[in-house]
Amino acid sequence: MKRFFFRISSALAGVALTAAPSLAHTAAPKDEIKVLIVANWEVGNDSGDEPGEYQDWVERLHLNEKVHVRGIPDVLRRNSDGVYAIVLKQGSLDLNALALDPHFDLHHTYWIFSGISGVDPNVASVGSVAWGRWVVDGDALREIDDRTIPKGWPYGLYAIGADRPDTLPANANHYGSVTDVAELTKAYPLNQSLARWAFNLSSKVKLSDDTVIAERRAQWKGFPNAQKAPFILMGETLGAERYWHGPSRNKWAENWVKLWTKNQGQFVMTNEESQHYQLDIRTLSSLGYLDANRVMVLRSGSNFDMPPPGASITDSIGDEAPGQKLAFDNNERAAEPVISELLKHWDEYKTHIPG
Repeated sequence: MKRFFFRISSALAGVALTAAPSLAHTAAPKDEIKVLIVANWEVGNDSGDEPGEYQDWVERLHLNEKVHVRGIPDVLRRNSDGVYAIVLKQGSLDLNALALDPHFDLHHTYWIFSGISGVDPNVASVGSVAWGRWVVDGDALREIDDRTIPKGWPYGLYAIGADRPDTLPANANHYGSVTDVAELTKAYPLNQSLARWAFNLSSKVKLSDDTVIAERRAQWKGFPNAQKAPFILMGETLGAERYWHGPSRNKWAENWVKLWTKNQGQFVMTNEESQHYQLDIRTLSSLGYLDANRVMVLRSGSNFDMPPPGASITDSIGDEAPGQKLAFDNNERAAEPVISELLKHWDEYKTHIPG
């Protein structure tokens, strides 16, 4: 049996060796993705009904062609200019499946991770849009019930390896079991030059507003930025799987972002997925599948992350519906001049990152 198996294996090896040269000549060229829009969810259809995070991109950028990617539901779309968009319905699984698909070339791709968020009323208003300089991870930490925290603590959330809130771990290798990492951090830096370039292009865009949201802004007495009409700014997004809400947690988020960005970042937007995708991006970039320096993060505020003065915290949590459509709309509006510029001068930007 072993001899027979050896002869068959040798024969197959010979076939493979003789066939390899002809296969090399017939390999199909890869699809070059110039710009890739990444959304997190969609309701109903991709076009023609009430929008989610995906629909405005599909309709306004004319992403009419569907492209099959092995392991991903029918959600990847593109237009003839080289702009693609995807909904990560299966989260990181979809992101990795696309990056590893041999039919696509992502080495020069510019990524725009988009989505709606809870917005800090100290910084911006519902409908406002922020280009991120960092994505900060708010998941892995220590937590003590706020009703039992030591005297003088603002809240019971603090970094693993630290001895109280708002302090960094004394030891960079603060997880103990990890011995091959020089520094463990919760802040993922983006290409800040690229982010500033994108912000400058989009800063003159006129964003939409909504009469219901405009009326609601009057509730935010003492919060001047929350009372403004939607505007574009630069600021950080904090990703945490738990859906937190309220002034105490908002203060934690502001301090957590400052802590891990060494007082260089400002918390603006909160969501539940950005931290995972940035870790994926860094892994895929280190393996040579894409360039993490070409990644942008654009988040829009659909609701505030705390109640307005005098309102119930339980009534305001999850109150996203009134501001969602405005946030979807303005997210796409802010990105349009950036996408247009990248396509218009693609011969330059393919090899030289702007900013």
